[in-house]
Amino acid sequence: MNRKLRMGMIGGGRDALIGSLHRTAADANGMIELVAAAFSSTRAKSRDSGKDLGLPSERVYGVYRDMFRREAKLSDDERIDFISIVTPSNMHYPIAMAALDAGFHVLCESPMTTTVDEAENLGRKLEQTGKIFCLTEHHAGYPMVAKAREFVQAGNLGTIRRIVVEYPQGWLAARIEAKGQKQAAWRTNPRNAGSSCCISDVGTHALHLASMITGLEVSEVCSDLTTFVNGRMLDDDGSVLLRYAEGARGVLWASQIAAGDEDRLNIRLYGESGSLVWRESASDTLVLCPLEGEPETLTDSEEVLPDEPVDVAIPAGYPKGHLAPLATLYRRFAQALIDTLDGNPPDPKTLDFPGVEDGIQGARFTAAVVANSNAKEKWTPLAG
Repeated sequence: MNRKLRMGMIGGGRDALIGSLHRTAADANGMIELVAAAFSSTRAKSRDSGKDLGLPSERVYGVYRDMFRREAKLSDDERIDFISIVTPSNMHYPIAMAALDAGFHVLCESPMTTTVDEAENLGRKLEQTGKIFCLTEHHAGYPMVAKAREFVQAGNLGTIRRIVVEYPQGWLAARIEAKGQKQAAWRTNPRNAGSSCCISDVGTHALHLASMITGLEVSEVCSDLTTFVNGRMLDDDGSVLLRYAEGARGVLWASQIAAGDEDRLNIRLYGESGSLVWRESASDTLVLCPLEGEPETLTDSEEVLPDEPVDVAIPAGYPKGHLAPLATLYRRFAQALIDTLDGNPPDPKTLDFPGVEDGIQGARFTAAVVANSNAKEKWTPLAG
């Protein structure tokens, strides 16, 4: 392919801070250009956002369905190749389904959907259409997370016994949604976020990190969800005991009221032959502790953006370090899509990004955690 991929964005307009992060990540590798968008559910704001970014007015749409209908009628050398969904969570599913019906490939922010039924329906739709789908679990783009997966799945820790994963943030320690903070307002509203705030918004990231590295599957959960901030409609803190089908045990803690913690995704794995530690705050470092011998610290700066812009607007709870791994996911998705459009089977290495099955797992996990927290039973099995 002798051109850049053409991206359409849904959401991400003025005051929607995650959009700028995605646009910068998409642009970082020189493989993608933003050519069309429906930036907001408000037509005027979508138009003004397009002006901010210098997009031609005829490619800035008021609603996403208009965008898909009109883009699909354009010639092959004009219309978008894929869409990036950066809206509140409740819109991910209808937009993704409509995009697939219109013939476009999809990249979507996490969580993929707000219900299990939606997630499973989307999985079936992707099977029918054969389109490429990427779920932006940003941590999957870190080189040392991939290194940890290789190390564990090669058997270097032996049988995994214990998984401890945590994702504390502090940005919702006060009820800022009542003061007009847009990112907080939709995440704490069941109409936009579904049945959960904290577990769906950050707990699923922690779950995916553990699953990606270990390859193990959660079979049962025992959860305690709490809403600490008075007046808030959804959970802002959660502790979950995990039972894995393969016999391992785990603990997952997710919080958005951990005052002083900007973003602290961490994982510790304990196996019969040693342990492993990875922390996002030191993302290029992996600590390995064998049962016998001295601990080893591995470092790697591969895939880190050399000229990361300093003026990128980063949403609350998202450090600028998220830009490099997100750009990596965009690059892998782009290469897989280029191969497909060129009529070649994508290299399995380029397909190394989260997909619809990861989204289904996250939806099932959220549903099980919420159900268990409200139930008398100690353990709740995951559906499926």
